[in-house]
Amino acid sequence: MSVRTSKLSAVAQELLPHHVAVIMDGNGRWANEKGLPRAEGHRRGAESAKAITRVASDLGIRYLTLYTFSTENWNRPKMEIDAIMRYLVYYLKKETPELNKHNVRLEVIGQLYRLPEKVQDQIAKSKRELSKNTGLTLVLALNYGSRAEIVEAARNIGEKIRSGELSPEDIDETLIGMHLYTSQVPDPDLLIRTSGEVRLSNFLLWQISYSEIVVTQVLWPNFRKAAFFDALEEYAKRHRRFGKI
Repeated sequence: MSVRTSKLSAVAQELLPHHVAVIMDGNGRWANEKGLPRAEGHRRGAESAKAITRVASDLGIRYLTLYTFSTENWNRPKMEIDAIMRYLVYYLKKETPELNKHNVRLEVIGQLYRLPEKVQDQIAKSKRELSKNTGLTLVLALNYGSRAEIVEAARNIGEKIRSGELSPEDIDETLIGMHLYTSQVPDPDLLIRTSGEVRLSNFLLWQISYSEIVVTQVLWPNFRKAAFFDALEEYAKRHRRFGKI
């Protein structure tokens, strides 16, 4: 998919997805291609996250979920992980007033207890400051893995069955959904993956069952307004059948 538009068509504006989820891929490749440290790719990627959040908010999209750090990312070099955590704290602190100005609310999903204390503290502070906003809900997936999420949901349901609060007959898709991290967030209508990789990388496996998927060759640090519009134009062409004809 090539970037071809800097203005969103009337059709795409009419058929905007309510929830866009993004696998932000390509920070390291972008840095390597330019002979820069991988940390610089993450810094530039954070700028893309800022830009796309602004565009989504301006368009009136209701939810934007960004795959920020996965449970598997702990396997990366410590220096790179430390840089990601520093940028996360820096941008959350720096951008919270701007997000507040644009009526953006913040939610965070994942096993947050494994994150550094400074990150947890800044998340809590930013969420608190943005909690009363009613515009775009920005969802950051941090230390997130979909399989771990589903396992945790199964364990919680199992505990409730053991205590007598639930019975096995109560288990259905709705009940499982209520025990996922995303219980208060609708399933994504559109999933975007950057950098041309065609895989889900353990992201929202339950929630994207009927999401439209758009893969772009654009590396995440280069993914800005025009590339986002391109993905939205592609989404507007899809006919979502949900199993029907």
